Amino acid sequence: QVQLVESGGGLVQAGGSLRLSCAASGRLISTVGMAWFRQAPGKERDFVAAISWRGGRTNYADSVKGRFTISRDNVKNTMYLQMNSLKPEDTAVYYCAGDRTVWGLGPYDYWGQGTQVTVSS
Repeated sequence: QVQLVESGGGLVQAGGSLRLSCAASGRLISTVGMAWFRQAPGKERDFVAAISWRGGRTNYADSVKGRFTISRDNVKNTMYLQMNSLKPEDTAVYYCAGDRTVWGLGPYDYWGQGTQVTVSS
């Protein structure tokens, strides 16, 4: 069983930056792909970014390309999401997910509890 815990969320002004972390426990995540999702109030949970098991392959939603960077440190059993040039429309609860495969694009077996990101205009 894997437990995922997100951190790093908060309130930031538009144009600012935040770095989210997803710490895993209970099992090493070095053999699985990982991903970030987000869910804004009243909306469905949307894909943000994914990273393969060694970090060699990444995928991004069009809405965050060029602004967000996903990375991982398998020694620390942690995944990250660096978010720059934040916009009010990035406001959401951000979730990390552990993939069933090595690629990070699903299906996902594990989910964190989420961390709130609020971007003010």
